[in-house]
Amino acid sequence: MKTALAIYKRELSAYFTRPTAYAIIIIFLILVMALTFTFGRFFRIGDANLEYSFFFWHPWLFMLLAPAVGMGLWSDEQRTGTIELLGTLPTTIWSAIVGKYLAAATVCLAAVALTFPIWITVNRLGEPDNLTIFSGYLGSFLVCCTFLALTMLVSAFTRDQVVCLIVSVAICVLMVLCSYGDFVIEASKNAPRWLVEAMLSFGVWDHFRSLMRGAFRLQDFVWFTTLIMASLIGTSAILSARRS
Repeated sequence: MKTALAIYKRELSAYFTRPTAYAIIIIFLILVMALTFTFGRFFRIGDANLEYSFFFWHPWLFMLLAPAVGMGLWSDEQRTGTIELLGTLPTTIWSAIVGKYLAAATVCLAAVALTFPIWITVNRLGEPDNLTIFSGYLGSFLVCCTFLALTMLVSAFTRDQVVCLIVSVAICVLMVLCSYGDFVIEASKNAPRWLVEAMLSFGVWDHFRSLMRGAFRLQDFVWFTTLIMASLIGTSAILSARRS
């Protein structure tokens, strides 16, 4: 646990001593606010619970920004050869994985948390259900953590950050699109039913939408947790194989 904490502090410090984390957070804030007040029509539709004016845009942004946060988690280590040092240090693969993942997740949490002015705004202008808003924030963070864990898994495969970014974005885009309403409607016209159902089970929208509406379903937490843990276990298996 102490080793994981030390790695977490080192990685988090590395994020904020370089412009990467600041750039990603600022880009996220600018884009999410711009989409909320333009296409989200925040003032026109009076969406006090922020369901469609604000939270709707989060998966579309995180499918690009989460891979940008996580693309160097292991590709940098492999490119520079520092991953070989893991075999000589008094640490385990899991400690390194947990430390690095939590540091990247903290950057994403900071990005989500810094949107708090929109929460203050809706409370000043109306009477929203703050529990529903909290649920939406939780769902948004879980989507981001899922994309981040998948990016870490891809990062363990390659030394090239650009390759990691492209592959990770492709996977995340697929997860967002394959359960999005309009895409599913078009796919159901030509694809067999079993394929459509498989697409729905792989996509994030069904699970994110329920949290966005304030419904705390066990199956959603199980889905997110399963994907995150499977990605981290897969990362551990790949790194252990490379280490041996």
